Amino acid sequence: MVLPVNASVRDVLQSLAHREGGHGERMLVKVNSAGDKAGLQMDTISVYTSLGLNERLFVVNVQELHTLTPHPEQLGPTVGSSETLDLISSKDLASQLTDYDWNLFSSVHQVELIYYIFGQQTFPSATTANLERVMRRFNELQYWIATELCLCAEPGKRAQLLRKFIKLAAHLKEQKNLNSFFAVMFGLSNTSVSRLSKTWERLPHKTRKLHTALERMLDPSWNHRVYRLAIAKLTPPIIPFVPLLLKDMTFIHEGNRTLAENLINFEKMRMMAKAVRIIHHCQSHTYGPISPLRSRPPQLLEDPQALRISTCSEQSLSGRSPAPTQAYLQHLKVIDNQKELSRLSRDLES
Repeated sequence: MVLPVNASVRDVLQSLAHREGGHGERMLVKVNSAGDKAGLQMDTISVYTSLGLNERLFVVNVQELHTLTPHPEQLGPTVGSSETLDLISSKDLASQLTDYDWNLFSSVHQVELIYYIFGQQTFPSATTANLERVMRRFNELQYWIATELCLCAEPGKRAQLLRKFIKLAAHLKEQKNLNSFFAVMFGLSNTSVSRLSKTWERLPHKTRKLHTALERMLDPSWNHRVYRLAIAKLTPPIIPFVPLLLKDMTFIHEGNRTLAENLINFEKMRMMAKAVRIIHHCQSHTYGPISPLRSRPPQLLEDPQALRISTCSEQSLSGRSPAPTQAYLQHLKVIDNQKELSRLSRDLES
């Protein structure tokens, strides 16, 4: 069954009914790894691309809703992948992540930010699929860091993995992949990781000093002044900290009326346009990674509704790492249940 990206819940249910036959009143339900359920309205669109980490869609009869439980794959991995990570250096790891992230980011059309902020009530048929994929990747990387560290049972290997992730953050910052830089740093500050005091104590002084220096970029004081000053000095291509950009736009939207006495508030429109132009500026040059694979240049769409979904080549991204590493980085398996991560962390260092 193939449906368009902006297919509605009604479209999905009708397609399944034609294929399998209808049996009672059916509904589309979103279920996360903790077992929380949310029934979706019939006019909701782009239901697949808006799924959170480890969320899945289930079609059930209304009377079966209470029996719905998460699929086992939603709970995340039970074994870490330190052996895979041992095959690639932190610098090459950053390059491969940035190659993939650029393919996602360069697919985002600027108008998607407007659709995202104003919401489906204002633009009922609009989709923000590419932007949501970037946001999902941000969350995925955060939990990937915490997952791998909490699944690494041997203290020496865990300290080595922690050191690699700190160096990974430094290389991402150097490569101007600030979105993934923040994701990795947020993962390192997850309570399940930060409480592993014995692991942090094993780090060399130089690495701990590097981590402290990198943390300065996360300082939220004075409206993230450190980050804003740093990114202002960079030349494109850049992958910016997307959640902060969306926060800025939300503040502009909610803090200013769109209409004033039935007249358009052009000052608000100018502020929104200035924020949107940041995306255009960051995408204005093609990213040229160290690895052989070069991302396609971003192309503005003639039709904003014809949003493109990016895919990455099967070609190996690094001559020094096997192709399975690329597939691994593009399909990370994570535990997104904070209670489970905390339990694993306590088992490692009670």
